[in-house]
Amino acid sequence: MIKELFLTLEAKLKGSPQVVREIIYGLLFHEIVLTTKKERGHLDNLFMLVIFGDLIGLPLLPPYYSLRLLPHIVPSLETWKRRILRERDLTDFVAHDLS
Repeated sequence: MIKELFLTLEAKLKGSPQVVREIIYGLLFHEIVLTTKKERGHLDNLFMLVIFGDLIGLPLLPPYYSLRLLPHIVPSLETWKRRILRERDLTDFVAHDLS
């Protein structure tokens, strides 16, 4: 009985460094990482809007420069258009502030 208890305790302690690392990450870095990812997404949307705004009816840059950058942007173009043109309501904005 006691031997089983020690074996169980030993198994739990083997994973403890990972648990401690995850707790420290959650306490110190998680919010910073989320804010950085959100900011990167906003900057990505802004960049795509300036470069390819004419795809959604907002021409800001001459097409020559847009066409030069097009091969680099093609993989993320469809998801960007879907993100920008998605309908939003008040609850979308409130949900981002609460999380």
